[in-house]
Amino acid sequence: MTIVAGLSASGNGPAPLHLAAELSRCTGDRIIAVAIIERPWPRRTLDPVEGEYLNYLVAHAKKSLKTMVEQLPGDLDVWQMVHQATSIPEGLTEIAAEMSADVVVVGSSSSGLLGRIALGSVTDRLVHTAAVPVAIAPRGYPAHAGRIERLTVAYGGQADEVGLVATSAELARRWSTRLRITSFTVRPVTMFGGSIEPAAEDLVVNQWALRTQEGIADQLEKVRSSIDTLVAEVVIGAGPSWRDAVDAVEWGPGDILVLGSGAAGPAAQVFLGSAAARILRHSPVPTMIVPRREKA
Repeated sequence: MTIVAGLSASGNGPAPLHLAAELSRCTGDRIIAVAIIERPWPRRTLDPVEGEYLNYLVAHAKKSLKTMVEQLPGDLDVWQMVHQATSIPEGLTEIAAEMSADVVVVGSSSSGLLGRIALGSVTDRLVHTAAVPVAIAPRGYPAHAGRIERLTVAYGGQADEVGLVATSAELARRWSTRLRITSFTVRPVTMFGGSIEPAAEDLVVNQWALRTQEGIADQLEKVRSSIDTLVAEVVIGAGPSWRDAVDAVEWGPGDILVLGSGAAGPAAQVFLGSAAARILRHSPVPTMIVPRREKA
């Protein structure tokens, strides 16, 4: 089994490698630290100037990879690779397929807030086309000596359409981590404008939370038919905005948030839905998006 960590060829930002290290300590998988060099293609030959520049980029990427990998603890199996492709997403997809990767790990766009996740052109395309789970490290994600300790599944009413609960429960079993299932709700702005009585507002939210918890319980009962030792905590995050709702849930070191691919996307392929995209932008922890399963 393999974890592919896509790193910047310029050597900036080892966050994906830090997250890959935590995942590897759970799974025992090797890490492929790969830098993708974009080159013109298809062209049979490069002119001397282009060839010289490409050679420079490759040498620089190898040096950067070596520096970042040497800073990791020695308990990890890390391979280094520089791969040429017409684009970074295409290159990562090619390596993931060639190495039979179980997950591709990338970093947040440099335009994002420190400690949060923002999709750039590379990550946006990757999370909408990948055939394997894509894990994203927040910007500036630091190195941790430990492992992933808890999977938090973002549950929606249509979660079973993408097999999210079953997939996450199986991951928690394989990785020997705790499992938590959470659902986020953003209260309408009108609720805070005085047009709705506080008691009525609380009743609406409480009824929604009750229905959600019942739905989660039903999903867990189905999963327990194959994983009889399954134990999962259930929490609700509510607030006037998506960030408030996400922050209403307790987060800590060793957490990873799991989002399901949108039900509108192709099966066995990642497709980020609108709600998942909003949650992703405000996640304070690494986030993994898993492809939709085929319906049984």
